[in-house]
Amino acid sequence: MKRFFHLGIIALSVMISACSQHPELTVDELEAHLEFLASDALKGRLPGTLEDQRAAQYIKEEITARNVELLGQDGFQTFEIVSSIESGESNSANLNGEPLVFNQDYAPYSFSENGSLTAPIVFAGYGFHINTDSLTWLDYDNLDVAGKWVLILRGDPELNEPNSHFAPYSTLRKKVFVAKDFGVAGVIFVSGGIFDDKDELPELIINDSHISVGIPVIHLKKHKADRLLAAKNITVDSLETWLNSEQRPRSFPLETTCDATVSIQKVKKPTQNVLAVLPGSDPALKDEYIVLGAHYDHLGLGGPGTSSRRPDTLAIHNGADDNASGITAILEIFEKFVAEHKNLRRSILFIAFGAEEMGTLGSRYFVEHPLVDLAQIKFMFNFDMVGRLESNALTLYGTGTAIGLEDILKTYAKRYGFELTMSPEGLGPSDHAPFYAADIPVLMFFTGLHDDYHTPDDDAYKINYQGEKRVADFAYDVIFDIANQDKSLVFQEAGPKERYTSRRPFKVTLGIMPDVAGAEKRGLRVDAVMPDRPAQRAGMQKGDIIVAMDGKPVKDVYEYMHRLSNFQVGQRISVEVLRGDDKVILIVEL
Repeated sequence: MKRFFHLGIIALSVMISACSQHPELTVDELEAHLEFLASDALKGRLPGTLEDQRAAQYIKEEITARNVELLGQDGFQTFEIVSSIESGESNSANLNGEPLVFNQDYAPYSFSENGSLTAPIVFAGYGFHINTDSLTWLDYDNLDVAGKWVLILRGDPELNEPNSHFAPYSTLRKKVFVAKDFGVAGVIFVSGGIFDDKDELPELIINDSHISVGIPVIHLKKHKADRLLAAKNITVDSLETWLNSEQRPRSFPLETTCDATVSIQKVKKPTQNVLAVLPGSDPALKDEYIVLGAHYDHLGLGGPGTSSRRPDTLAIHNGADDNASGITAILEIFEKFVAEHKNLRRSILFIAFGAEEMGTLGSRYFVEHPLVDLAQIKFMFNFDMVGRLESNALTLYGTGTAIGLEDILKTYAKRYGFELTMSPEGLGPSDHAPFYAADIPVLMFFTGLHDDYHTPDDDAYKINYQGEKRVADFAYDVIFDIANQDKSLVFQEAGPKERYTSRRPFKVTLGIMPDVAGAEKRGLRVDAVMPDRPAQRAGMQKGDIIVAMDGKPVKDVYEYMHRLSNFQVGQRISVEVLRGDDKVILIVEL
């Protein structure tokens, strides 16, 4: 349809007419919105791209109508994202004065800190420091590594075992944190043939692992590492084989000095949330807001670091269900609210979030930089993947975050014949989570995962438009009801439920929601404290910044998880937090 590719010509008068002529949600309009947003022309709506901006512009123009107030800068709330990581100009390395070729003999990791280090190298096996009732492996025992480089093998001795005892200790970041605890100043990783027979260098990619670990970290090609080991008549492969078969540490200093400078740059680009307010009609309630939200970004062309489930395939990931369906639903719901605004008591705050796929960055940015009084937001409704309804099965997340919410949902579900799966907890990997952390009731609509999720096959022709209309009609009735209640629903904490896997078997939990976005640079900010959990019982408060656990530093969520994985049930630990200008020491019993 031609109008989809000329976004600037959608006139205000046309929208006013449309709102008055078509107040009901229609399949045709759902399909029209979605086919544009999920078209190849928008190339997967990757945050920070021209197509990302075109999607945002389209959304803004579709919500521009009488009685609607655009927020921010003409409807946009702009924020920056890290769009790529590139090598700087000053990367260099040599071993005993012999230069290494950048991106041929060695390469830095995305999570490396920039800086220079000249120091001896010590081989530290797999880089483990494990001392539990069931497993002991101490690579650093009686090893002098303070201020030095350590050479560490990637992987673990049970690489092909799905329930490997070593798995929780074998991630690169975990090994770096262990090394830092022993005073190591830089880490050099190397791959044995069992771990990687191709001996590939890492790429600088954007994902949640690019946050700096605080020291230089590089990867060295195996043939170069073999030259370091030649004096001892061993190789990387022979060490890997010995460690795997003997199942015990083997560490030793090398007669080599490494002089390296790491220089990587985080390239930032702007993206945006799209916001508008439809004022309520009740003078006593119109300053209270109900958020109608969904994210509009997706994965672009996919590839490494994008969370594509086919990372080796570069192709347009149209994201029809994830999440053009959610944006389409809220566009139609909002249009109906505009037509019925005289009957709406509270105000509706429309937000199309950017950069959700990069870690709910848009919703987190809004909550941290709200354009209305956050205390006046009384409920947040989130739509994420609502286009693949099968039968009558509809999943709702956050049903326990407001007193009386489940009864309202059951009443309307009967009218529409939905079989609800209600998940009470307010946390989750979507844009409602930051609002829940701000003590705002939330509800997310979701029609389920499918094989096309985060692949190039999530296309518009697979959307169940009739099913999406049913979801949107049901949601409209629920939102209208809650927006018109005499008193706003009362928030209550719900969850999170523990979800552990064999690859991350934490024995203990503090019972907090940490700031995974890393907005706080002094440590790890606590976004929520769950009731009757260790942190709450010890006196931890929302907004505290954790800077140390058991005397060891905590810089971010990764270091927090590293510390947490070393504790045992029943153990008492000290947790140092910053609370305003004060430093507070809490004693937590796990």
